[in-house]
Amino acid sequence: MNNDLQFDFTVDKSTKTVFITREFAAELPLVWDAFTKPELLDRWVAPKPFVSRTKYMDFKVGGRRFYAMVSPEGQERWSVQEYTSITPKTNFKMYSAFADQDENRELPGSEWNYDFSQQNGVTKVAISIYNESLARLEKMIEMGFKEGFAMSVDNLEKLLSDSK
Repeated sequence: MNNDLQFDFTVDKSTKTVFITREFAAELPLVWDAFTKPELLDRWVAPKPFVSRTKYMDFKVGGRRFYAMVSPEGQERWSVQEYTSITPKTNFKMYSAFADQDENRELPGSEWNYDFSQQNGVTKVAISIYNESLARLEKMIEMGFKEGFAMSVDNLEKLLSDSK
C-alpha cells in the first residue's frame, strides 16, 4: 500500500454523516469501473473473510443493485442500492438500505454521494454518507463500518494494482 495516498474517515453525528476520502494510484476510468461494475465490486467490496455476491445490478438512474455480504458460514446480509444520479466518471449518488432476501427494505436508510477526480495519475474518491437517523449511523459505526471499509478499500487497492 502506498502510504502517501490519502485516507480520511470522519463521523459527524450532528449531521448524521460519514465523510470518507480515499486516493488510489490508478487511472480514474479503472477506479470508476471498480465502483460501478458488479463483477469488479464483488471482488473487493466485502471485508475478508466476507464476500460480496451481487444478485443483479442495473447501473443507471432509477436502477438498483441487490447484493449480499456473505459470511464464511454462509449467512447473508442483503442490501438494496438505488441509483438516484449519475454523471459518468465524476459522480454518482444512491440510496442504500438493508433488506431481506426478498428485497423488502429495512428503513431508515442512507444517501451516498461519490465524487471522483484525478490528478497526476492519482484518483481521489470522496464519499459522503448521510443517514436518515442518528441511530442508524451509530449502528453502522458499532458494526465496525470504519474497519470494514478500510479493509475493503485495501482489497480494491490490490485489485487496481493487479489490473495495471
